[in-house]
Amino acid sequence: MTRKITKAVFPVAGLGTRFLPATKASPKEMLPIVDKPLIQYAVEEAVAAGIDTMVFITGRSKRAIPDHFDKAYELEKELEAKGKTETLDLIRNILPSHVSCVFIRQPEALGLGHAVYCARPVIGDEPFAVILADDLIEDSTRGCMAQMVNLYEKKHSSILGVERINPADTGSYGIVRTGEFTGKYGPVEMIVEKPKPDVAPSNLAVVGRYILTPGIFDKLKKTKRGAGGEIQLTDAIAELMHDEQVLAYEFEGKRYDCGTKLGFLIATVEHGLLHKELKDDFLAYLRELTKDENF
Repeated sequence: MTRKITKAVFPVAGLGTRFLPATKASPKEMLPIVDKPLIQYAVEEAVAAGIDTMVFITGRSKRAIPDHFDKAYELEKELEAKGKTETLDLIRNILPSHVSCVFIRQPEALGLGHAVYCARPVIGDEPFAVILADDLIEDSTRGCMAQMVNLYEKKHSSILGVERINPADTGSYGIVRTGEFTGKYGPVEMIVEKPKPDVAPSNLAVVGRYILTPGIFDKLKKTKRGAGGEIQLTDAIAELMHDEQVLAYEFEGKRYDCGTKLGFLIATVEHGLLHKELKDDFLAYLRELTKDENF
């Protein structure tokens, strides 16, 4: 019987240098979009997909992430004493009771492939998800990972979340060439890490959503350092394709590249306009702001 996707890996050991000095002492994954940190959006997406074990690959100075998902006794007692029951419920329900967290230290910053390999003792021989919190994907219905889990349950193959990008930007992504699509997905025929636009096989970019079979671990174990001197997940996926089918899935929803300052600001503004408590007042503010001739 084919196993279900019950575990998700969150590589969160990066230094977040693009956001210095904000990330000097606080992880970039804890940067808030309105009133929730990026990592919480990512975990909520996994929970919505039926995943109940969250595996965080962390580095030093990342204590804020396990603290965020831990119970905060002092804070809860203070909120309870002040009768702030709504806020208390919000804090207590950051994680559903059936969800567990595992934290693994990545000893060296050797790239995404190495981070995923660090999860092997917990994942074992099961298929699993990988979610990069930098890529915030808004889908008000199912959620991106739920879409991918649904496809996995039909196809039982590794799946890469992809979207079409400006061809000039291929040097920032893993890029795939695919066979003919059936609806929203198609077989991956080639995958290349960060190719220059003149040699890129397409403009179909792999973003921060993966479902991988356990066969990826044997490939990662043998993968040598590639682009940027790091162990690239892309290179291991290219090797996996020799043994089994890998699918590209063009997900529904809007992706915000919160690994860049502009993408982060856009996500903040647009999620402010989606926020049920703030959207009306925030929209009124933006309309007034754009009327200002000095703006």
